[in-house]
Amino acid sequence: MSIDATDRAIIAATQDGLPLVPRPYAAVAKTLGLEEKTVRHRLRRMQETGIVRRIAVAPNHYALGMVANGMSVWDVEDARVAELGTEVGALPFVSHCYERPRALPDWPYNLFAMVHGESRAEVEEKRAAIARLLGPACRGGDILYSTRILKKTGLRLRPREK
Repeated sequence: MSIDATDRAIIAATQDGLPLVPRPYAAVAKTLGLEEKTVRHRLRRMQETGIVRRIAVAPNHYALGMVANGMSVWDVEDARVAELGTEVGALPFVSHCYERPRALPDWPYNLFAMVHGESRAEVEEKRAAIARLLGPACRGGDILYSTRILKKTGLRLRPREK
């Protein structure tokens, strides 16, 4: 799938984030000389075709007071990982949850769930709740704590070569 000049302009106009205004798509459209419905339609089409994976908020958890951030990792029975991953992802304290292939023999984990809290003790309580939910289908787990915040950016277009 390819993009045309208008798609490219929309991506370039939004790659640093949407404007923090009541109608961000209208603001983007105005800067590009387009209709708001055109911007919305094209972004939706780019999502449907996989050019844009998602449009989402990327909060700074540290600024929100959540300074203990841990990626919990779990070794879950393959036959149950999709079902249990859906349940873990629905927990109110899990910001994102996904399945990844194991990298045996060193990395037996196939389910990942990000947990945020104001302290490591709070994160450990949440991790224990996930362990209870996973029950006997889980053979083990660990948690990897963040030591610093990484720059979060979305899609970036390279300048076109002439």
